[in-house]
Parts: sequence; C-alpha cells; structure tokens
Amino acid sequence: MNFSTWIPAAGAASSLCTGTKWLAGTGPALLSYSPADGKKIGEVSSASQSEYDNVIQKAQEAFSKWRMMPAPQRGEIVRQMGEAFRQHKAALGELVSYEMGKSLQEGLGEVQEMIDICDFAVGLSRQLYGLTMHSERPGHRMYEQYHPLGIVGIISAFNFPTAVWSWNAMIALVCGDVCVWKPSEKTPFCAIACHHIISEVLQKNNVPEGVCNLIIGGREVGEWLAADSRIPLVSATGSTAMGRKVASVVGQRLGRTLLELGGNNAIIITPEADLDIAIRGAIFGAVGTAGQRCTTTRRLIIHESLYETVKQKLKGAYSQLRIGNPLDQQNHVGPLIDTDAVRRYVDAIEACKKEGGSFVVEGEVLQGDAFGSGCYVKPCIAEAKPHYRIVQEETFAPILYLLSYRDLDEAIAIQNGVPQGLSSSIMTLNMREAEQFLSAAGSDCGIANVNIGTSGAEIGGAFGGEKETGGGRESGSDSWKAYMRRQTNTINYSQSLPLAQGIKFDI
Repeated sequence: MNFSTWIPAAGAASSLCTGTKWLAGTGPALLSYSPADGKKIGEVSSASQSEYDNVIQKAQEAFSKWRMMPAPQRGEIVRQMGEAFRQHKAALGELVSYEMGKSLQEGLGEVQEMIDICDFAVGLSRQLYGLTMHSERPGHRMYEQYHPLGIVGIISAFNFPTAVWSWNAMIALVCGDVCVWKPSEKTPFCAIACHHIISEVLQKNNVPEGVCNLIIGGREVGEWLAADSRIPLVSATGSTAMGRKVASVVGQRLGRTLLELGGNNAIIITPEADLDIAIRGAIFGAVGTAGQRCTTTRRLIIHESLYETVKQKLKGAYSQLRIGNPLDQQNHVGPLIDTDAVRRYVDAIEACKKEGGSFVVEGEVLQGDAFGSGCYVKPCIAEAKPHYRIVQEETFAPILYLLSYRDLDEAIAIQNGVPQGLSSSIMTLNMREAEQFLSAAGSDCGIANVNIGTSGAEIGGAFGGEKETGGGRESGSDSWKAYMRRQTNTINYSQSLPLAQGIKFDI
C-alpha cells in the first residue's frame, strides 16, 4: 500500500498533533479496520482530557501570533499545503478509499477537493473585504472590517474523512484562526496522514506550534470541544442527532456553531427531462459512496407519465452495477463503513416493507470471499409513498425510493415535505419549470440544481442546507465570514463631537 508510511508497523499511532509536534495519547486504543477487506489497518492511542487541555492551551498561544501575520502570508502557507497534497494525492486517495470504503476514483476526487480549497483559500487571503458607509455626522467615516475569531473546533464525519476538514481549516487559516480537528474515530489514519503532510509545510515556514491541531478520540472529544468556552466556533458535520447535541451545548455558552447535518435529497424528473442525463444523475447520486454522502439521492420524484419508463431504465442499469473492493477501479460500489451501517440498511428495508413499500430491485447483504468484511450490500430501489416514516428519514445506505407525482406543484411539495433541506435537483429542459423550482416558492434546500444530480458540489459555492441540515455554510462564496468576527468602526476626523440621530447633549 502506498500509504503505509503513515501507519506504524507496531504499536499505536500518536493521537495528538500540534502542527509540528506529535504526542502519544494515554487513553484507550482505537482500532481501525478497513471495510474493504475487514483487515486491521492499525491502532491509535486516544487522547485524555488533560492532553486535550494542553493542546487547546497551545492553540490559544499560537493564535496570538498567527492572527497578526498578514493574510496573504497565511495564504502562502496554505498554498504550500495544497502543493503538498498534490504530491501525495495518489497515496492519500488510496488511504481514503481503503479506510473509508469509497471507490478509488472518489478517494482521489476527495483529495482533489482539498487541493482545490487550498487554491480557493489562497485567492481569498487577498479578498477578506469589509464595507464603507457614509456617516450621517459631518467629519466622520464609517466602515466594517473582519477579524479572526480564535480557535475553530472542527468535528468531521467518516464519509469525507479529509475533505470536510480542509473546507473548514483552509478557510479558517487564511482568516487568521487556528484549528483543532476531531476526526471520526472510524477513519483516524486519514486524519493522521493529513497532519503528517502539512507538518512538513508548517516546520519549513516556522509556523508557531498550535496553529493546526489534531486530537483523536471518541465521542467525548467532541463533547469537550462543544463545552469549551475557549473555542468560539465549532463546525460539526454529521447526523442531525449529533448536531442537535452540539448546538445545544455550544448555545448554552453563547458560542457559534456551523452545522452541516443530514440530507434527504430528491431529484424531480419532469416530462420534459433529458432522460439519459436524468437516469445517469440519479444512479450516481443514489449509489456513489455506497449511499453514504450527505448529498446522496434518496428520493426520485417522477411524473406519472414517465414513472414506468424510468423504473425499468433504473432496474436495467442497477443490474449492471459492479460491487466489490473499492481499490479496484472496475467496481462502481464499495462497502458500507461498518456492520452497524449494514444493520441500519437492513432495518430500513424491513421498515419500508412494513409500511407497504415494494422493491423493484431487492436489497441484500452480500456474502462470499469477495465480500469478507461483511460490509457489502446491494443497492436497492423501492416503490414508496412520501409520507412513509422511513422515507422521511435519512438512511446512510444505497436505498432509493421512487415516488410519483401529477403536477410540478405537487412534486415540489413532496421534495420539501421532509425535515431535512440539503440538496435537491430537477431534471427538465423547460425554462419555466426550472425557474419555478429555483424560485422562493420552489426548493427549500440550501442547494438546488437543474439537470445535474444532488451530489458532487463544487468548492466555489457555499455548501450546506436548511431545516434539520443545520443552516451552516462551508467552503466557497462568502462562507469565510463564519470564521471571523465583524466589527463596525467610526472615525471622527472633525473638530467637534456631533451625536447620531441629531441628539443634543450640551454641558
């Protein structure tokens, strides 16, 4: 394996990094197994609370220096990180694929997202713009500027074990913040590899210890981050249930959260759709990453005139899917992350059947030597109704629900009729249908697409969703503002002190 250099041959890997120094944790060991073949990748010594506190103290000390470095200089360091990821793209992409289970192409694509966000952040480092305003008082000037927040806590999920960290960290770094990353305990070596790669850049540039920090551990590390008043912003990616807990704890101390949570994404297929594009987008959206993307297509809302045609096309296409080792680029679908995910897949299928659903393509847990990890499942397609409880939920597995509609108003109501609001799409060549879908009376999601699927967002746009998806925005556009504090400044250059609103106060 090309990534073996980041995994110790014996013993446990260090679980804490302050950017330039590695520290061994004294907590229980975390074991990482590949869902691809069930083999043990390695073990990591988790962090204790006292070790966590030491890292946070280092981060505080580093922030006082890092925030004073000019933003373009911070951007230059991020540029070098992007170059380092370019050099290690093949090995890191392979590790992402092996430890998480997504296809090798998707693993390499995830590393490319990291490279792209570094490029974006470099340009951003010269564009942290404020505003100027005309004062109502003569001889006064008003403007707004943005300052770094401080420590940004980043809690990432297993399905994008490196990219989501980079979306947050690279933007936060050019903004002048320092970062503390708590990766998923299911994919610790992806995080360790990232920090080994950037450590070389940090050392070469004499960056203060504590600017980029890694703390590996279980759920308790995320709880420490959420409760820690030294951390003004916690960015958390994961389930809606997790996000509720984080938001509650951070809110109690009046801190900020940036939440990117569950998705229950739908594609509407209208009678005026290009069916080749629609089918292709639906299939990749439904089975990519074995259904373990927050932007996975989980509902296909099909006009009744096309319903049978689309159903048969999907059935034929699903019969051609190749399932197997994600490192084999001939395969389309890899494994679920672990056997707990497999159990939730099985439970969702049974729940759908109990509510009255029927399956166009039956699901099953795959057996045999090629599927020895016990984590491989067959992508399946169910005919269901929008109100089914299981259709209203997010199951992190390749289950696609087919729903029928009569007119576009009904289709949009079905699309919006779930608690989540992340990604949505419409397949149509009709401009009026497309514009209605994108209007204020259309999709209520943070992402609304026309003639592309629900997954595969570009880093240049703000990423995130509404309702139970959490309302946060990461990556592109003006998402950088979440990582900074806003300050309004008024300068009086006159020889008097006029008050606002014409108030008189003479003494």
